[in-house]
Amino acid sequence: MTDSSSAGRQKPKIDITVPHSARVWNYWLGGKDNYPVDRAMGEEILAMVPDMPRIARLQRAFLTRAVHYLVGEAGIRQFLDIGTGLPTADNTHQAAQAIAPEARIVYVDNDPLVLVHAQALLTSSPEGACDYVDADVRDPDKILAEAARTLDFSKPIAVMMLGILGQIPDSDDPEAIVSKLRDAVPSGSYIAISDGVNISETFNEAVRHSGWYHARSPEQITGFFAGLELVEPGVVTLTRWRPEASPFPEPDDVPGMCGVGRKP
Repeated sequence: MTDSSSAGRQKPKIDITVPHSARVWNYWLGGKDNYPVDRAMGEEILAMVPDMPRIARLQRAFLTRAVHYLVGEAGIRQFLDIGTGLPTADNTHQAAQAIAPEARIVYVDNDPLVLVHAQALLTSSPEGACDYVDADVRDPDKILAEAARTLDFSKPIAVMMLGILGQIPDSDDPEAIVSKLRDAVPSGSYIAISDGVNISETFNEAVRHSGWYHARSPEQITGFFAGLELVEPGVVTLTRWRPEASPFPEPDDVPGMCGVGRKP
């Protein structure tokens, strides 16, 4: 972490009486950074969709593949990861700096527990930089202003929005948020998006039960890439975006879609 991300901050207050999406997701990934209320909610959703841990792992695997493409093939050296969630293995900076140690990464989230762990665990390579912005995705102006401490907005940036747009209701206009971020980065930048889709009634019921997630249609997910040039193979299910060769490929039945788009 750079010093600017943590200087002068008070220890945030963590509410352990209400389940939080980042902590429930952490539970599904086998992490330890969750509380009984999160585990209870996680189990309730698992009773409806037993495949949720697999969906969580597939989204994390997409993150790794997308970052490897962006660094290795597209030459990106700057990342703005919005909706970080709790640090696990293969975070954006680890995947990027394993290929390009000079890569610079800014994480954005607004959960107090994420902030605590980010300050301790999201540490950069000596050649690069890693910072954390405590902000809500609904406040892109704050995100962009604080990210500019670490990122050079005159050079291409990859904006990562994995699993975060589904947490924004239509009333908060997620398309406008993506457009604001797209307009703020220069030509040659990329936006990577993944989110749940409403193609499974059991999944739809589970996300309604969660109270914080909003599954959208495949057409709506594709619409978030307006104004961008889609990288092959386009907007596809999580298992189909540049999968690694395997004798045991994942079945293509997951209610999640993803894609990467380049700003012309």
